[in-house]
Amino acid sequence: MGTGVKTRIVRIGNSHGIRIPKPLLEQVGLSGEVELEVQDNHLVVRAAHRPRQGWADQFQAMAEQDDDRLLDADAPSLTQWDEDEWEW
Repeated sequence: MGTGVKTRIVRIGNSHGIRIPKPLLEQVGLSGEVELEVQDNHLVVRAAHRPRQGWADQFQAMAEQDDDRLLDADAPSLTQWDEDEWEW
């Protein structure tokens, strides 16, 4: 582990918080939303998981490989109304 920095736990409404020095945040690349977890009696702070991170790159790669075609283009209509009455 690296060199520790002392700070104080402060009251924030009904919760508590700490101030994290900017150089530490920059060193680990944290900003915005974070996740907190307890591991082996240590409080771990990490960048929040973004479920769709990287999707744009993956979609671009699919398009370049011509692997982005609609799979159910020929799906059958559910009702006669879908075929006769529906307009875009």
